[in-house]
Order: sequence, then C-alpha cells, then structure tokens
Amino acid sequence: MLENKKLFLLDIDGTICKGNQLVEGSAAFLKDIKANGGQFVFITNNATKSIDDYIRFFQVLGIHTDYTNFLTASYVTIDYLKKNHAGELIYVLGTRSFIRELKKNKIHVTSDCEDEGITCVVVSYDNQLTYEKLSDTCKLLSTKNVDYLATNPDYVCPIEFGFVPDCGSICEMLAHAVKRMPYFIGKPQPEMVELALQRNHYRKEETLIVGDRLYTDILCGHHAGVETVLVLSGEATKEEAKAYEHQPDYVMSSVDELHEAWSKSIS
Repeated sequence: MLENKKLFLLDIDGTICKGNQLVEGSAAFLKDIKANGGQFVFITNNATKSIDDYIRFFQVLGIHTDYTNFLTASYVTIDYLKKNHAGELIYVLGTRSFIRELKKNKIHVTSDCEDEGITCVVVSYDNQLTYEKLSDTCKLLSTKNVDYLATNPDYVCPIEFGFVPDCGSICEMLAHAVKRMPYFIGKPQPEMVELALQRNHYRKEETLIVGDRLYTDILCGHHAGVETVLVLSGEATKEEAKAYEHQPDYVMSSVDELHEAWSKSIS
C-alpha cells in the first residue's frame, strides 16, 4: 500500500528524466519524499555516467543529490568485477567515460583485443560505437575462452525525440555473430535493490520501485520481492503491461500521478 512507502527506488531515463529534461512533476515529488521523512535512490542501468556526473547533472536541473542517492550499473559492474575478476585484464566495449570510471576504480582495462591475458569481456552502451569495436569484440568471444558480461539488458534509451539503441540491442546484434549472450549485471538482477535496502535500513514492504520498463524495472521488483510502479512516460505501454507475465502493482501515467496518489494516501 502506498501509505507505507518510505524508500523510493527510481529509474532515471524515461521515469524522472527524458534526455536532459525532467519529466513534469519529478522535482516536486523528490522534494516531497524528503519533506515527509522518506528517501529516494536512483537505480539506473545507464553506465555512461558516473555518480559524480549524475550529481552535477541533477544540480543543473535544480535538484540537490549526493552519493547516497545513487546506485548505477557502472557501480554494480565495478563491484562484480572486483569480486569475481580482481587483478585480471578486462576488455571493454563502452564509452570513454565508462572506461575512465573502471580505471578510476582500479579495474585493469583494455580496448585492444590483441592484448595477452584478457579473461573477460564487458559490453556497455556506447554512443561512440564503431564497426571495428564490434569486430574486435566478436573476435574475442569467438576465439578466446573468456567470460562475457554486460552492464544492462535495456534495448533502447529514451531521449527527447524518441529512442536510441542501448546495451541490450548491441548484445543482441553480437549474438547473431557469436551465438552467445552475456550475463547482465544491472536490473532486473536484484543486487541494486538489495544494496539500497542494506544502505538505507528500510524493509521491503516500505519500499517502492518506480520505472518505465517491464523487463528491467518491474522484473527487478519481482526478483527482489518489492512492489512496483510502471510509469507510462517512457518505453512501456499500458497494453504491454497488461500482457506482461509479471504484473506491476500499479500502472500510472507518470511520477506526477504517483506523487498525487502517494500524497493523498499519507494525508
């Protein structure tokens, strides 16, 4: 029930923002959560931005945030690599900012498929993608016994004019060549939710996941045992929600409608 919710786990792209613009009502909702003694954490599959990038991004939009407000796909990818591939050489297909974030966190990274000792391939969203990068990744996955990871399974990324291909689409394209899919680290895996609960000391029944994608946000809630809200401001449609195997607990037009419903429930 909405009146019990105190921890809001919010997707960003398509839920709180579209491109560089806030979805209507987002700022007021975030302010009201804090004013009522709650907490919000952005759990995003976008691996192109570091937490520092996001803090600056929201500052420009007039919203104050700090490190406690974010869990990102790049963060959980770094955590996974430290636990499972410590000290190993990792080949990365991704943006310069993502590679920079990995290096900053002492992950041994290369973009040269000919380097000796590569044990793992990591694929992420890449708006600097080239055919050479795709070919090099295929060569590694086809000829070397390496682990294969990806930051997130999202097929598209919502922006101002519509959508552009995301990490999941890149992996699908690679799969046609190498007959192999990666282990996806971000949502819908439950790790982000579990980390958020541990950090903020809330129970699952006090927590709500809010997002615009059925196969990441809503499925993540199903895996983690947390109630979900599907907002129709991004990728999914009401018709797709009705047909989806794992039904969201609530379907709303946007966070503006959620804000109104939650405010009424606690008044």
